[in-house]
Order: sequence, then structure tokens, then C-alpha cells
Amino acid sequence: MSYYLGVDTSNYTTSVAFYNDDDNSVINVKKLLPVKDGEKGIRQSDAVFHHTVQLPELISQLFNGNKYDIKAIGVSVKPCNEEGSYMPCFLTGVSVALSLSNALNVPLYQFSHQDGHIAAALYSANKLDLINKEFIAFHISGGTSQALLVKPSENYFETIKVSDSLDLKAGQAVDRVGLSLGLKFPCGPKLEKLALNSNCDIKKVKVFRRDGQFSLSGVENQCKKMLESNESFNDIALYCLSYIFSAIDDTVIELINKYGELPLVFSGGVMSNSLIRKALESKYNCYFAEPQYSADNACGIAVLSAICNKRNNK
Repeated sequence: MSYYLGVDTSNYTTSVAFYNDDDNSVINVKKLLPVKDGEKGIRQSDAVFHHTVQLPELISQLFNGNKYDIKAIGVSVKPCNEEGSYMPCFLTGVSVALSLSNALNVPLYQFSHQDGHIAAALYSANKLDLINKEFIAFHISGGTSQALLVKPSENYFETIKVSDSLDLKAGQAVDRVGLSLGLKFPCGPKLEKLALNSNCDIKKVKVFRRDGQFSLSGVENQCKKMLESNESFNDIALYCLSYIFSAIDDTVIELINKYGELPLVFSGGVMSNSLIRKALESKYNCYFAEPQYSADNACGIAVLSAICNKRNNK
């Protein structure tokens, strides 16, 4: 069997994965980076240190003492495809992937972390065929809240940013509101649990927009006012998610008007939220990564390495 190794060292998670293109299966092993109680994130120097410690452990778990016929290796080298995109945490994965590539004498393919999210969503939704078509991809996470026009290219696909947050990213908004409610970082799953216990429904709220971009800073201020007014934690959590849903929904409407009804693909940790997903699925024909493929993972990187290797060996 032919295996492709993916490596991803993001600002939140250490991930390694195998993709088997013979049966279209993946094996993914990952571990969150440790964040101190009350902190909103992690410094890059600390992220590099923890990746350096965790990556050998996870590779050992992935291989589990077995031998694999590895055809190629893929690694995320930067957050996204924009010029100047860079984070030191990805250097850890690059160093290990390059060493393995040289030791095994197999090709190394480099991608952005965002590429991996999109590919993982396509794999999870059984929609890898969209790589050969145009579609709109939303990457909504703690580090990114963007909409991208995705077009097929010679190797796999190219992305063009068509919308972005003007300030806070969706995951940052979730964590800031969650921390104000006494939740532990990362707050997404716990905030969702609170929202599911609200007696209200997710609904549209007014979100500031400018030139196709959206602002999420308002949600933190509104939730602070709700907290000061002693509104229930459940309703505050639901309002936060309604705000994010509204920003995404307004963006979808704008993009449909501009580009037509292209397929919509959603990825990123925030998009594993069941309430936001249900609200969008009720309005649009769209595709979501399942929760294990929505949060940071190396599966998409492994899948992309297989696609590139096959095209390069035609």
C-alpha cells in the first residue's frame, strides 16, 4: 500500500497523519499545545518548544512500530498563501519533514496551513473532486476568518482571498467571550455546550461590514454588556455564536451575488460548531469538515501530498 505522510505544526496543535490512497483512508494523531489557565493563547517561542517536544512523540505513535511504504511527505510551512505569511511554529514541522524526506529519499511538498484545512474539509465531505473546479472556501478559526475563491491549478489549487475579518478572528472572539464566562482556553466546545442550553434560537444580528470585509470586535463588547446586565451565560454564549453566524451569512450572500452559486466549503475549528453549521445548512447547499477534520489536523496536508505526487509522476 502507498502511504503519504502529513506534518502540521500550527499555533494550537501538533499533528501528523498518514493518507493511504489505495483505500482513501487516513490515520491522524494530534495533540494540543499546552496553554496556562487564564491565558488567551501561546507565545511563538513556547509553541516552537512544545512542538519540538511533542512531534517525535506523535510520529512514534503514528508509526506504532510498523513499516510503511511512504511515497511522499507533505508539510505546512506558513499560515496561508498571502505574501509575507509567516509564523515560527511551522519551522518545527518543516525541519522534521525535510529530515525524513532526505532520510527516506522521497519527495517533500510544501503547503500552507490553510491549504491543509481546505483539503481536509474536501476529504471529510467526500468532495475531493472539487479540487478540479471553482468553489468558495471559508476558513474560520482562531488565527483566520476568511473567505477564499478557490480555483484549480497545475499542482492542486490556488486561493484568492475575497473576504476577511477587519479585526478579531472568530476563534479569538469565542475565546475572549468564553474566558469572560470563566471557561478554560480553548473555549469553543464549552461555549457551544452553554449555547445549546439556551432557550433561544440562533438568529441574525447586525454585523458591521466595510468593502466586503466584516468586523467581529462588536461581539465582545455586546457580550460584556450582557454579562454586566446579569443575562444568563447560556444566552451570552448563543449571542456570540449568532454574531459569527451572521458575519458568515452576510458574506455568503455578497459572494453569491458576485460569483454566482459556487459550492461552499467550510473548515477551521469554529466551523465544527453544530449550531452555526445547522443554521448555514438550512440556507445553503454547502459542505463541512466533520469535527475531527475541522480543527487543526495534518490529514489535509497528507492528502495534498498524494495529489501533487501523482500529478508530478504522470
